[in-house]
Amino acid sequence: MAENSFNLQHLQAELSRLDVIVQREIRRWQLADQDPNNPLRGVQITDDDITKLQDRDFGVSWGQTVTLPESERNGFFTAETHAEHRAEAIIEQAYQENQLPRLAQLALSLNLSQFEVDTLLLCLAPAIDLRYEKFCAYLQDNVSAKQPTINMVLDLLAPQGLARLAYLVHFADEAPLFKYRVLEKIPDPGRLKPPLLRQFLRLDDAIITWLLEDYHPPTDLQYYVTLTSPEVNPADTLIAKSVQSELAELATLPSPPLFMFYGPDQASQDAAARLLAAHQNKPLFCVDLAGLSKSSLPPLALFQLILRDARLNQAIPYLTGWESLMVDNTPQANLLLELCAYSDTVIIGSANVWQPHHVARDRQFLWLEFPTPNYPQRNALWRHFLAYDQWQSHEQVTSRDLDMLAGQFVLSTMQIRDAVATARDLAAKQLSRTDLSLSHSSTDLSLFYPTRADLFSAARSNSNPRLVTLARKITPRYGWDDLILPVDLITILRELVSTVRGRPKVLDEWGLGKKLASSSGVTVLFAGPPGTGKTMAAEVIAIDLGLDLFKINLSSVVSKYIGETEKNLEKIFEEAQSSNAILFFDEADSIFGKRSEVKDARDRYANLEVSYLLQRMEAYDGVTILATNLRSNLDEAFTRRLQFALDVPFPREEHRLRIWEALFPPSVPRADDIDFGFLAQKFKFAGGSIRNVILSAAYLAAADGGCVTMEHLLHSTRRELQKMGRLVDNNDLRRPDRADNPPESMSITGSFKLGERKGRM
Repeated sequence: MAENSFNLQHLQAELSRLDVIVQREIRRWQLADQDPNNPLRGVQITDDDITKLQDRDFGVSWGQTVTLPESERNGFFTAETHAEHRAEAIIEQAYQENQLPRLAQLALSLNLSQFEVDTLLLCLAPAIDLRYEKFCAYLQDNVSAKQPTINMVLDLLAPQGLARLAYLVHFADEAPLFKYRVLEKIPDPGRLKPPLLRQFLRLDDAIITWLLEDYHPPTDLQYYVTLTSPEVNPADTLIAKSVQSELAELATLPSPPLFMFYGPDQASQDAAARLLAAHQNKPLFCVDLAGLSKSSLPPLALFQLILRDARLNQAIPYLTGWESLMVDNTPQANLLLELCAYSDTVIIGSANVWQPHHVARDRQFLWLEFPTPNYPQRNALWRHFLAYDQWQSHEQVTSRDLDMLAGQFVLSTMQIRDAVATARDLAAKQLSRTDLSLSHSSTDLSLFYPTRADLFSAARSNSNPRLVTLARKITPRYGWDDLILPVDLITILRELVSTVRGRPKVLDEWGLGKKLASSSGVTVLFAGPPGTGKTMAAEVIAIDLGLDLFKINLSSVVSKYIGETEKNLEKIFEEAQSSNAILFFDEADSIFGKRSEVKDARDRYANLEVSYLLQRMEAYDGVTILATNLRSNLDEAFTRRLQFALDVPFPREEHRLRIWEALFPPSVPRADDIDFGFLAQKFKFAGGSIRNVILSAAYLAAADGGCVTMEHLLHSTRRELQKMGRLVDNNDLRRPDRADNPPESMSITGSFKLGERKGRM
């Protein structure tokens, strides 16, 4: 026999028994001269009514003042006995088939007495049969009383006289029916403080739907709970791989522990909870505690409601967002006691580990950590969410590309999943642009194969974006061909990139990270005069690695107030830890100057600031680049702790020539007389100054015929030298192939003349 048949048949048999009790009481009231046809009955009190009430004993209803004729009494007794036997037969048959009707399950899980079960049935009847509204009104002598009151329950189900008072304990707030909010006591709307006997009883709608073989969470939970029937699937097995074997063993323990999941990878916790539920062949009752923290119900009442519904559905309660209920980083003791009293498996999910304090408990707590996935896990997750084995023949992304993604972006499971979805969006957008016939409503994901660029862009966008509030994001514009440095420095920079890419293999696969490296971070120092290409080198590295680049001016971080510098740095590194970004600290010598002899408290704390930053850099798992204009200002003890240190020299003549040629775009109109060799030989400019000269000359040319000439470049050179505070001699601007000196100012067609601007020197 199917479970649904047991539930409904058993419920019908029990309601039939209740119906006999109600019909018997109605018959007694009729014999007691309580005429239902009297239009004023229940709305007036006559002298005759008062006289009859005076004759009634204490704790006796109208129906209990009369005795039924023997034939009627036997008829009611036979009908009630038949209904009882019918209900018992259904229960026995259900047990034989290893099933349990829901009403019996409710009574067992909440330890309800027969009186409490009958009380529940009496409150259920008006919800599924409107006849009972009139029965309630008649038996309570009140046409508006369509729900049973506590007094009516006692009249029908409790013995008469003083003995009925012993049953009031079943209506206390801590009684099972009310502790677990199965029933709710509703005051009489006509009274401000009604006595207990006059309070109406209402059955929770969630209990009603559950008894009728459906489940809808109660109003206080409906937006924050889900009931699922998980099955073991490859995705969850992959996501929770680190604890899979342990979960399989723990699922069979005779006394289930209280599982404490903690760590930053929420998706892994969710997958592990589904695996545990699947191993125990039970549904999973997922609860968002962070959302429920806004409820008007107190936390203890919410927990009792949660555990009630988990019991009813024979499900494992999985409570996520536990930290939202913490008080001073300590869980509330009454909530823990409620969980410890729950006899079945419970799972608690939290971002951070915690310990129960000041709680007397016999139940075992078992902690399982879910850190951010390591490199092998991330690699497997990228391939899983991309379904890489199914479409790698399309050659959009190579296996090495996925290795680089997994190695360079430390993302959670959910971030990797979202990044793959974002990459498909980017691919679909590009495909729609190139193929206008593509339907935007297409759901065939095989059409949207992301490229390497799509994946790296998606990985960056799904990293922590909040670092932008603390640092300036730089959009890299340069590649290796734009970087003009000595060969040895280029080689070191390429070795740096190789080090970043090789971290997963060296530290994780080869195991060197366990003993020889405190973190997987890479620390770099760029030292050299202004404008020599330190920022450009950082941009080249960022582009090659596919990472975001954030620039932090250390002079703005350092504070004169003791302890503030460390706080500022801590904020940056906290956000950067999950940003997968390169941190570029400019003006490093503002904090990393040579540690002087300690003469006062400020000197001592300045040294502490340096030590603190060194520790945070070493603990940071990303790439940290420090830039300084003066290498001599840095303490050698500090530089020894860096993995890479590059002295970027002032460019020599051959390098300056290459810079002039590289920075002057071929799309810019130029005159034939431009001599980059002369400019490189005559003027010792760094790359930043050369860029300024070219840009200024281009603006001059735009207002003077639209073609950059040598005169424009020489005039811009004069202005750059003046800006640098250097005296300008016309002989310095003399070209070897020209006898005449360049004019100090020259007339041009346009809205202004060179040399006539404000600030002319």
